[in-house]
Amino acid sequence: MISNDIALGLLFLSQTGFGALGNSFLLGLYTTTFLFGFRLRTIDLALTHLAFVNDLVLLSKGIPQIMIALGLNLFLDDVGCKFVFYLHRVARGLSLSTTCLLSTYQAIIISPRSFRWTELKARVPKYIVHLCFLCWIFHLLINCLVLIYIKGSKRSKNITEIQNFIYCSVISYGSANIALYVFTISLPDIACMGIMVWTSGYMLFILYRHHQRVQYIHGNNFTTRDSPENRATQTILLLVIMFVSFYSLNSILALLSHFKRSSPWLVHISVFLTSCFPSCSPFVLIFCDSQIPKYYFALWSRLVNLQLMDIPLISDSLSQ
Repeated sequence: MISNDIALGLLFLSQTGFGALGNSFLLGLYTTTFLFGFRLRTIDLALTHLAFVNDLVLLSKGIPQIMIALGLNLFLDDVGCKFVFYLHRVARGLSLSTTCLLSTYQAIIISPRSFRWTELKARVPKYIVHLCFLCWIFHLLINCLVLIYIKGSKRSKNITEIQNFIYCSVISYGSANIALYVFTISLPDIACMGIMVWTSGYMLFILYRHHQRVQYIHGNNFTTRDSPENRATQTILLLVIMFVSFYSLNSILALLSHFKRSSPWLVHISVFLTSCFPSCSPFVLIFCDSQIPKYYFALWSRLVNLQLMDIPLISDSLSQ
């Protein structure tokens, strides 16, 4: 029989490998499409950013967990623990912020066509890149607190631990400081989660009202294909629901770990839930976003045409 450690290693290896493969495919597809001169949607810029930060989330958590499953528990010193946790916190915060940005953007796009909304719709696409850049600055700064509280397991024997992550630990420097740390780290996440829940409810209301209007105009027996705008909205809604679900379960486990000493299995389950969204989101986009197959086949056609154009040149050079 396969031991628990090997099974756990294979689980994290599969999750990290497939997730990184899916995100890298999207990242390469969007980048190549842009370099070949095809016009991308405004939302594709945010999706490219989401694929990149999701790759960072998977690699910063998946690789250490795989090494733990192989029996290498003390492979990071203080500097390594600080770097890995800092990178993970920044990438995870950016994933949350980008998903929040996507839901807010899509809620504005499908909003009623009033003068106020029309003016906002025209301005928002111009600031997508700027907002992503501001998110990087914000999370790079606010997560500097991680560099203070995270220590390697080797160096934490003589200090009271409040939580153990097997290969790293959070060190207690007083209950007031820890409360300030948790509040500072959690406040942006709570704000983004609130915005996502509100925009998701708003988009569901808009889609429901649109469906009722279509049924009233065409009758109950009339079936119509969703517009690209509605399909994009449904895809973003699915991403938001996935993120909120996995984040909520992970938060419950985090609260449980503060009331009692963290067991290794509780840490493993928490890491698995943290990596579920970045590993599943690229496949949701690949199968639900109708624009991605169009990009792929357009690139394939362009490459085939370039190869056909090179054939006469090769034959001429051989004849000479």
